[in-house]
Amino acid sequence: MDMTESLRRNGEYEHAQENPYENPYQGAQQHASSPVNPEWPPPPAQPPAAPYAGFAADGQPEQPQKRRRARRGPVALLAAVAIVAAAIGGGTAYGIQELTGGDTVATATSTNVVPSSQKGTVSGVAKAVSPSIVEISATSNAGSSTGSGVIITDDGEIITNNHVVSGASSVKVRTSDGKEYTAEVVGTDSKKDLALIKLENASGLKAASLGDSDAVGVGDQVVAIGSPEGLTGTVTSGIVSALDRDVTVSTDEGQQQQQRGQGGGQWPFEFGGQEFNGDTGSSTTTYKAIQTDASLNPGNSGGALIDMNGNIIGINSAMYSATEASASAGSVGLGFAIPVNTVKADLPDLRAGASN
Repeated sequence: MDMTESLRRNGEYEHAQENPYENPYQGAQQHASSPVNPEWPPPPAQPPAAPYAGFAADGQPEQPQKRRRARRGPVALLAAVAIVAAAIGGGTAYGIQELTGGDTVATATSTNVVPSSQKGTVSGVAKAVSPSIVEISATSNAGSSTGSGVIITDDGEIITNNHVVSGASSVKVRTSDGKEYTAEVVGTDSKKDLALIKLENASGLKAASLGDSDAVGVGDQVVAIGSPEGLTGTVTSGIVSALDRDVTVSTDEGQQQQQRGQGGGQWPFEFGGQEFNGDTGSSTTTYKAIQTDASLNPGNSGGALIDMNGNIIGINSAMYSATEASASAGSVGLGFAIPVNTVKADLPDLRAGASN
């Protein structure tokens, strides 16, 4: 079967026009120097979209260039669309990140302290908030203790735990840049385990942003910054493990001094009817705490628990440590923090010089 028969059977060219004036191939055939090859198929019923270009070297008529471009066109177009879509997709994602990256927690007291380029990273939180966290060394007749604190005003107001400074005759503070200050205790609240101290002759400090602990959810990522075992500016991270944990701590000043004198730094507390890290004594108080698995160790007391926007959501206050374990056992991922909303509610009394 030759090509002509094949084409005629499928009917593609059965209705080819016979008028030589309407056939674009006819003129070319009349001027050809050799006879028309009978093997050539008859011309199509409609003229080609592009003008006829002539004959190829083998004597066959050339296919119009437009048809070859039409076959390649869709592939090239799809590739171009894919490239543009990828570019638009990336730009859209970046735009959404920038437009929605202001405040993850929409509250009047929550701001985005971390730059957008480092948003949601532990390193970004650490860089932004570390200048607001200090190391506190308190000395009394019973001994000395090391804790942490959070700067809340640029002239040196600092929030910490009551058990860090209670009964202290001298309080020294070291900021993240290595400067040392003398501080005085302004007010204490043993029932909430909070204290306010004030640096002498301080100015231009970086105050922390106090967030909204009511907006915190279980599973939220958090960062803890403090001075465990005197290691200033130590950063750990984890999640919020639970909320509203009833933690019971000692309010007995003698008990606190005993703990400082032993140098253990493991603040005794009760949870679930059991005592941890030593005897809590006869005088205790209970508060609702944020539980976290971010590593807390002796010296983290008074330091910050921080959300991923860089806002303080709690003041680290207690940790579990098995009394039988060796000192090298470290944190077991059971830490507790006083909610920052409790701190904000207590600030007016602390600034007024409360001592209870």
